Amino acid sequence: MRYFIELAYNGKAYHGWQYQPNAISVQEILEKVLLTALRVETPVVGAGRTDAGVHASEYFAHFDSKEIKHKDKLIYKLNSLLPDDIAVYDLIEVSDEAHARFNATGRSYAYYVVQQKDPFRFETAHYVKNGLDVNKMNEAAGTLLNYTDFKCFSKSKTDVHTYNCKIISAQWVREKDVLIFKISADRFLRNMVRAIVGTLLEIGLGKTPVSRLHEIIESRDRQEAGTSVPAKALFLVKIEYPTSILNK
Repeated sequence: MRYFIELAYNGKAYHGWQYQPNAISVQEILEKVLLTALRVETPVVGAGRTDAGVHASEYFAHFDSKEIKHKDKLIYKLNSLLPDDIAVYDLIEVSDEAHARFNATGRSYAYYVVQQKDPFRFETAHYVKNGLDVNKMNEAAGTLLNYTDFKCFSKSKTDVHTYNCKIISAQWVREKDVLIFKISADRFLRNMVRAIVGTLLEIGLGKTPVSRLHEIIESRDRQEAGTSVPAKALFLVKIEYPTSILNK
């Protein structure tokens, strides 16, 4: 039988979700814990990669297993075995054809920026001291919806077959003392969100005019875009599936 596992993780200690031969990953830890809990090797397939240091407040993976009769007990056991920076929230029985990565229809990220030194957020938010023109940043963010080829924001050495992504929404919102960039798309390229945020911050700081963003995107050149912001402030916050697969 196939199950979707819903989890969350603080990415600080990990080299992303996906298994790495020479670095610790969330996938590796989860598979080790499943081996202990189920007493059989249980490969897991994640919804996609996250960069080293990036967090996920909602993440899905799938695995195959014999019938799990007491899901709550297994969830409790997994959380007891997992380190404090990884938590399992749910186990959902799905069809044998359901796929955590290929059936995902949308993903949403949030990037957190603070403009006042905050000792309680320094590990999960990016500190930008100088003033930001949020109106210009949002004007530029709206421009992203007019394009589909985002090679300029992609990591240079990557094995993707296409740089096309359909961005559904992108905007900056302020919640109390935190400035948050929220973006949703059908898919994302490696390093894409961090490169977009870095570029938008340069616009907000007055280093780059809004109109320049068109040239940057159309150049398809990573060197034309802004510097990638730190991974510590980026969260994968939502993964969407058809209701026929995951009715949540």
